[in-house]
Amino acid sequence: MNKSLDCRGLACPQPVINTKKALEGMGQGVVLTVIVDNQTAKENVTAFAENSGCSVDVKESGGDFVLEITAKDKSGDLQRSAEYGQKVEGVYQKDQACLISTGQVYLITTNSFGQGSPDLGEVLMKSFFTALIEQPCPESLIFINSGVYLTTEGSPVIEQLNSLAQKGAQVLSCGTCLNYYKLTEKLLIGKVSNMFEILEQLTKSGKVINIA
Repeated sequence: MNKSLDCRGLACPQPVINTKKALEGMGQGVVLTVIVDNQTAKENVTAFAENSGCSVDVKESGGDFVLEITAKDKSGDLQRSAEYGQKVEGVYQKDQACLISTGQVYLITTNSFGQGSPDLGEVLMKSFFTALIEQPCPESLIFINSGVYLTTEGSPVIEQLNSLAQKGAQVLSCGTCLNYYKLTEKLLIGKVSNMFEILEQLTKSGKVINIA
């Protein structure tokens, strides 16, 4: 039986959480219709559904977004995981010669490294990511608050982030933060994420390194 879910007016990450709960136990071929009222929620729910092995058809209606999510055979998840060289977001291909991932997650909460001069902080941030390229590949790079400036237009470290992404690091930017700073349309690398996914990344990681 098909289902419908109205997530209009809900703050991140509630649309993703509600979608996750609704998808649990759904059989193959069942369609879940999710209605959201903003771009960030649309991208977050779409990414979650696709990463869960579902297909998503998105339509715009009167300023809202209607997402028709079709549940697929769970074996698709295994195939998706096995396709190591394919980036889910479709922006770049992971380097088959990736250094072995350390399982570490870097949480970047600012666009300036350390306290003091912003100009010095920008130089240090660029030096940090340049050095990180030479280290074993991190599993994820998570950008929140003003850290999202580093994944958008005008970032001084886009070249370094591209190199890390090509080695296999997942790049996630907080959708609420992008929206707050009006940077959603300026994202250059990685994907828009949400607090539910970010929390999952932080709790499953063997080690979280906070860059503030």
